[in-house]
Amino acid sequence: MSSKQSEQKGFKLLSRTPTAEPSSADEVTEVTVCEFCFGTGVEVVPDRGARPCKCRTAPSKQKVLKGARIPDRYSGCSLQNYKTLSPSQCEAFEFAWELATKYPAVNRGLLFMGPVGVGKTHLAVGVLRAIIANGFPGLFYEFGSLLKQIQDSYNPISQTSEMRVLAPVYQAEVLVLDELGASVPTDWVRDTMYQIINHRYNQRKLTIFTTNFSDERPLAEENSNVRRTDKRVQPITSYTLDERIGVPLRSRLYEMCLTVQIKGDDFRKIKG
Repeated sequence: MSSKQSEQKGFKLLSRTPTAEPSSADEVTEVTVCEFCFGTGVEVVPDRGARPCKCRTAPSKQKVLKGARIPDRYSGCSLQNYKTLSPSQCEAFEFAWELATKYPAVNRGLLFMGPVGVGKTHLAVGVLRAIIANGFPGLFYEFGSLLKQIQDSYNPISQTSEMRVLAPVYQAEVLVLDELGASVPTDWVRDTMYQIINHRYNQRKLTIFTTNFSDERPLAEENSNVRRTDKRVQPITSYTLDERIGVPLRSRLYEMCLTVQIKGDDFRKIKG
């Protein structure tokens, strides 16, 4: 996507304000004025009001982006370089772009649902990076990694506590929770998931989820993950999302997020 297309879609390019030192006391310095705030430091955005201009907040954005915990594997992911190889991927991209450009004038996040390798995490990170670029903080967590950090906090020699781990997750203005439902749903896992998601639900915090689990169980003949025996072909159990996270949490996600189904080939296999 070209920079011109990006500007038309709502992503404005940063305009740095260069300064020049006069070569003599009599020389007049010409300063380039920011095209967005005209030197005031405040940018007025249609339908969204006033906010600190990009020319004043650019350095802090790098700090916010670094603190967002986006893994190195996905550090180069953006909405601009997401490849749409199927109709559902095109639709998912449109939902992602709309959320990124309209935030904070939105009332629901997104739940990207689909098989591995269709770009769910790429889109989620792309939305997060775009929101940060527009001046808002955000945070990324892979759900299994978050659960592991919480478990580690119970260690007597640990230098942290459960609340110290959870506080940023609770308070994040925008949160990406990747691989929802991937951890084996023990009672502790379900209780912890409920605690995290229900808190953000009650506080109306924007959350973007990704999951490999669907709301419907695949038909046996469509399930490529099968176990062959001498007698017959037996489908390996494929869980639904509500079986992995529980019906109460799935109900909350319907209200918190727009469910976006993504279908397509595993791009990792294509790249390989």
